[in-house]
Amino acid sequence: MKRIQDKLRENKKLVSIYFTAGFPNLNDTKTIIKNLEKSGVDMIEIGLPFSDPLADGPTIQASSTKALANGMTSELLFSQLKNIRESVKIPLLIMGYFNPILQFGVENFCKKCQETGIDGLIIPDLPLEIYLSEYKSIFEKYDLANIFLITPQTSEKRILEIDENSNAFIYMVSSASVTGSTNGFGDKEMAYFERISNMNLKNPQIIGFGINNKTTFDQATKFQNGAIIGSHFVNFLNKFGTTEVNEYLENIKN
Repeated sequence: MKRIQDKLRENKKLVSIYFTAGFPNLNDTKTIIKNLEKSGVDMIEIGLPFSDPLADGPTIQASSTKALANGMTSELLFSQLKNIRESVKIPLLIMGYFNPILQFGVENFCKKCQETGIDGLIIPDLPLEIYLSEYKSIFEKYDLANIFLITPQTSEKRILEIDENSNAFIYMVSSASVTGSTNGFGDKEMAYFERISNMNLKNPQIIGFGINNKTTFDQATKFQNGAIIGSHFVNFLNKFGTTEVNEYLENIKN
């Protein structure tokens, strides 16, 4: 968790990249992580593929289907990440749905995360109340940040509850749509970004969904601390494979 907190203290607009483990090829995981760090990415979200990813658009759904067909599993992912901290220093998070984690065993999953150097989890379908009553102590035992999501429809009361129970950053979903469906941010989205900024929350916010070029990155980081790029990078991998990853960030920030 400390790696995330230290990164958030840096005086810069952060770039976090999401990719699906096991895509485009089963054993690309470590190569992608290393090349992303070389490109200057600040954090990486490693997607745990799932057969029913409800919040994901067609791009990430397709990558998840391909990764599962390639043979990706939770156990294999942890095996691939073994010794990753010998060469990678930036924060690493796993983003996935709760069902595979529950099947693996929540405590066993968290223990594996600590052993491999994972700093936090993003679990979109794990409600705050269930986390607090059943799993918070496990996350704390293994020094894992749990990242909660908010949307434009999330009430102020709920946002304050999430902020109170967060210990890293808040994942701001840019709109009510699924991932990969936004071509740019209009007045409505920018007003939402500014409204959350004006709440002066204790946790930084990072915006995801719809960031795919310099314009959308600059819009997303006008009021918030950083942006998460997912579908655009998965499309990049699908087109170019892992060979051009270390130059990827130049296409976003320049």
